[in-house]
Amino acid sequence: RFEIACSLLVLAVGNSARKVYRMLAKEGVSLSPKPFALGVRIEHPQELIDKIQYGSYAGHPRLGAADYRLTYQDRYTGRSLYTFCMCPGGFVIGSSSEPGQVVTNGMSYSSRDSGIANSALVVTVKPGNWGNRTLGGMEMQQELEGKAFKMGGGNYCAPAQLLKDFLDKRGSRNLEGSLATYKPGVTPANMWELFPRDICEVMARGIKNWDNKMKGFINEKAVLTGVETRTSAPLRIKRQEDLTSLNVYNMYPCGEGAGYAGGIVSSAVDGIKVAEKIIGRYKRPANTVEIRDESVIDARDL
Repeated sequence: RFEIACSLLVLAVGNSARKVYRMLAKEGVSLSPKPFALGVRIEHPQELIDKIQYGSYAGHPRLGAADYRLTYQDRYTGRSLYTFCMCPGGFVIGSSSEPGQVVTNGMSYSSRDSGIANSALVVTVKPGNWGNRTLGGMEMQQELEGKAFKMGGGNYCAPAQLLKDFLDKRGSRNLEGSLATYKPGVTPANMWELFPRDICEVMARGIKNWDNKMKGFINEKAVLTGVETRTSAPLRIKRQEDLTSLNVYNMYPCGEGAGYAGGIVSSAVDGIKVAEKIIGRYKRPANTVEIRDESVIDARDL
């Protein structure tokens, strides 16, 4: 451990900065629990998604791999189910940041030509689900990631299940030859044994609802791979109107890991907001001018 003294700190950590979260909590920095979402990655044949979205134009050489964005509000629980980070012609990838845990994410190469579409399929969870404890959301993530690691076989393979098996509440027995793209591999599992029952019930109702909007979404080849837990930060580092920490002088919590953004673009926007606040504090003296070589001189010497 070493220290670097500074007069101003922009704290722009990622949403998986768990050591930082623990350190901040230990040092008494003002934090609050925050809602986020968790679930699985769902994969379909890209050709199927193209046909659903493009209809008779599917396969046209000027049309790229189709994407989709779906939401569902569950009237029984008040939870939301939604797709997130949809990757046309992409792959499900591993994103674990700690040993003994499995985390999934998605990506596409620019060509989007893998032939398989994937998207996060996630259900909202709220601080009340973990007793409003500051680090409770993070601990919920860790518990599910550790459980997924064990269900996958303890070798960083991920638990996976055919979509139709999930809807029938039965574990998949064989995924050989399935669409699952996750490396190093997948292990047949039952997501009803991974997640709390109410989360699975919301997922099942939402998927059936989406099949009415995108006929064919429930497909015999579709497969679920878990677990997706890093949609956004599980807590917020509190800050004031000037964007500084609520109780740490000159510290600017910033971006997704601080709990004020939910993706690449919104994180960049929050960074601009913080930068503008900092710039506003350091005004150029009225008796200076800027010349072409960007040096600053005293106007009285001109």
